[in-house]
Amino acid sequence: MDWKDALGAMYQAAPQEEKNEVEQAPQPLVQAKKQHFCLQFQRRNGKPATLITGFEGTDEELKELAKQLKVKLGVGGSARGGEILMQGDVRDKVRAWLREQGHQVKGG
Repeated sequence: MDWKDALGAMYQAAPQEEKNEVEQAPQPLVQAKKQHFCLQFQRRNGKPATLITGFEGTDEELKELAKQLKVKLGVGGSARGGEILMQGDVRDKVRAWLREQGHQVKGG
């Protein structure tokens, strides 16, 4: 057996096992329960920031919601301690997006 045959034997695909389980569609992490959020404008180190409070859920769900907001609005931000901090004064855009998702929003 030469080296090409040995190499080919190493990289042969193993037979795949049959799956008996039905694949489930991925479920969104954000709760279906509609929530009440509060928006605030703050200055952090002299720069404008939007603070979103009032989230009820796990840290994973909070981070997923923050990720969706950051992607939708095209801004940076972070999520921790039950709050989402967005860079810039984006209260109007955040309010519109959260209401579009069916949540209630106050403050601003």
